[in-house]
Amino acid sequence: MGAEEKGWNPAAAMAEEREVGGGAPEGRRKEKEKDGVTAIPSSTKEIDISLSLPEMKPRIIDLCKDLFRKWSSLDNSCFSIETVSGGITNLLLKVSVREESGNSVSLTVRLYGPNTDFVIDRERELQALPYLSAAGFGAELLGIFKNGMVQSFINARTLSPSDMSNPKIAAGIAKQLQKFHQVEIPSSREPQLWNDIFKFLEKAAVLTFDDSEKQAKYEKISFKEIHDEIYVLKDLTDLLNAPVVFAHNDLLSGNLMLNDEEEKLYFIDFEYGSYSYRGYDIANHFNEYAGFDCDYSLYPDKNAQYHFFRSYLQPNKPHEVHDKDLETLYIETNTFRLASHIYWALWALIQAKVSPIDFDYLWYFFLRYNEYKKQKEGCLLMVRKYLSGSGIC
Repeated sequence: MGAEEKGWNPAAAMAEEREVGGGAPEGRRKEKEKDGVTAIPSSTKEIDISLSLPEMKPRIIDLCKDLFRKWSSLDNSCFSIETVSGGITNLLLKVSVREESGNSVSLTVRLYGPNTDFVIDRERELQALPYLSAAGFGAELLGIFKNGMVQSFINARTLSPSDMSNPKIAAGIAKQLQKFHQVEIPSSREPQLWNDIFKFLEKAAVLTFDDSEKQAKYEKISFKEIHDEIYVLKDLTDLLNAPVVFAHNDLLSGNLMLNDEEEKLYFIDFEYGSYSYRGYDIANHFNEYAGFDCDYSLYPDKNAQYHFFRSYLQPNKPHEVHDKDLETLYIETNTFRLASHIYWALWALIQAKVSPIDFDYLWYFFLRYNEYKKQKEGCLLMVRKYLSGSGIC
């Protein structure tokens, strides 16, 4: 589940903000290339996210002039700024600039929300972004500053949850995901899923709430039980030897954009990206079919999953995928389905403590953890039967 709200519908309240935008400003500072990736211009400026838009505007303009020297002499009247979205993780602003040549350029400024470092590794994100951008994914990273980044503007619409189950769109997502998983990020290839889950567990297990009702609900949680559940699941998934890829880890509808005229699909927002397991990334995406109403009965059935897998495994020849490869990915995905629920359940507990948004994250914890428990028996029985038939356990 993403971390940005779309109103006060339960899951919509947590849907990620949408990156939108067009071309890069001409004349922006470029530094030496390393490994084929251009170094990104940076600024030490910091923007107070609590300011009103009129108060923020001159500071955003100063930031743009600092990052992009071609604009340094432009009058402030050449800049227009509007809010695109805002919430838990980010405040997203669209900046339009009228250049001396008469050209109009649009970009986005993303301001990190308060306390997001509790759940997001910004260093990991910034390390990956230039390489993902160079590979053609997401908005182009144009600049970074103390508490945010500047990116290009994508001319496309954000998908709705129901779009993801459309067979044509699902095949397109699968093909894009296969390309995404081939991107090489120059860092340790150790999968981070379980490291992140255990970090979340450690933080979630020592919280206290000023609100007595929240504290009472929190005290009903057995962290020993969760700890033991995680180890059982980790031990089983380790036996699958699932391929390790650089994963998006948050491929909900709000992080998918489509230009309908060009039929071009975009992945955006890589805040949770890391090296992880192929099956986890796919399972996490399938869990997002539940949409803003968190209706997990919408999780795709086996036929729909196989349709997705064919386009993922053989983008150009989907009907030539071997049955055994389909079964392997099906088992892998539907085992990691459980890990996705635990990840976002623990994420929600931390958000319940640190997020300034008036949303019942404790409710969301119980929703995801209860869904984990509901699906656990069937998924574990399936994977154990598979492993037994393979002679692994």
